Amino acid sequence: MTREGGRTRVRRPPVERRAEILRIAMETFAERGYQSASLAEIADRVGLTQAGVLHYFSSKASLLTGVLDLRDSTDIEELGNERPRGLAFLRHLVETVRRNTEREGIVRLYTVLAAESVTAQHPAQDWFRGRYQGLHALLVEALDEAQQRGEVAADVDTGTTARVIVATMDGLQLQWLLEPGSVDMAGATEVAISRLIGRDLPAGER
Repeated sequence: MTREGGRTRVRRPPVERRAEILRIAMETFAERGYQSASLAEIADRVGLTQAGVLHYFSSKASLLTGVLDLRDSTDIEELGNERPRGLAFLRHLVETVRRNTEREGIVRLYTVLAAESVTAQHPAQDWFRGRYQGLHALLVEALDEAQQRGEVAADVDTGTTARVIVATMDGLQLQWLLEPGSVDMAGATEVAISRLIGRDLPAGER
């Protein structure tokens, strides 16, 4: 054990300490938002001084980037080495929404930071812009594949449909966070997608 800033703490391997800082930062940003959360508050919750946190992350903005990368890696791991094609990708989205109901902290983090990112000079603005552009592109590609396979009618506007799907998912997340017991995120997402493309999605695992 060592003494730092008048407090006693257990020395941990750097990898474990970094992971702990990211976990606490994720919780703090989700609870208070990036702008309201302070580096001092995060450091105190971890049991370090601000200098101790800055040893692992050069700034508060760098810490935010680490948190967003951690969240992103979770989604990439779930997707696997190759994404499903055509309507199977839309089914995958619905199943991802279903899994999100079991990780409220990550959903809250994403919703709070996404809303904050529209403000001037927010450090996560580029990340979220890229995130939305990437998801929109994936959806358009999947819908185009579905049209080529005859799974979706040729007159469906894939670009607009993709944007409406993303907007629906974001809106449902917000409603679920406010009233988790009364909103079926996965069910509502599936209904919305089915109405937009004019057919039911293929069956998925439940």
